[in-house]
Amino acid sequence: MSTAERLIESTRELLWERGYAATSPKAIQQRAGVGQGSMYHHFAGKPDLALAAIGRTAEEMRAKAEAQFSAPGTAVERITSYLLREREVLRGCPIGGLTQDPDLMADPALRAPVEETLAWLRGRLAEVVAEGRGTGELDAALDPQATAATIVAVLQGGYVLARAADSVAPFDQAIAGVLGLLAAHTSIADR
Repeated sequence: MSTAERLIESTRELLWERGYAATSPKAIQQRAGVGQGSMYHHFAGKPDLALAAIGRTAEEMRAKAEAQFSAPGTAVERITSYLLREREVLRGCPIGGLTQDPDLMADPALRAPVEETLAWLRGRLAEVVAEGRGTGELDAALDPQATAATIVAVLQGGYVLARAADSVAPFDQAIAGVLGLLAAHTSIADR
């Protein structure tokens, strides 16, 4: 792995573990096993490196979600697959968790990939819900945008509840709850 790659990967991990404010250039260098000169040879500074790391995490998150959203199956099966996929729940969401970092959110450049990723997720979920409405699988009265926002809010809130309880049980319960609400709007023929 190149020096730049080690720096990006180390920053990704530290941002997920500590957040932006608590991730120092020295910690990044130590985790990557590089000196200060190497870091500044590849990146202008911590914000530049953090932007590369957040961008990589966002790309990875989108790719994993898209694999489930575009897989064969009904809309509800694909949403269920997305919500039930394996996650490191007690670590929280590597993108959603960044919204709790005031320094990161105050920087428009760093906030942008976080905002864009969550907007993409809501939009893509809304498309899947709309598809389900179009095929008659889901109730025509179900609002795709509101439903997508609810799913993302429950997912992100589930991470918070799990971390607060130091248990995946609240996350699992929140996901089961939103899936139950979605099932209540599935046509009789699909139940």
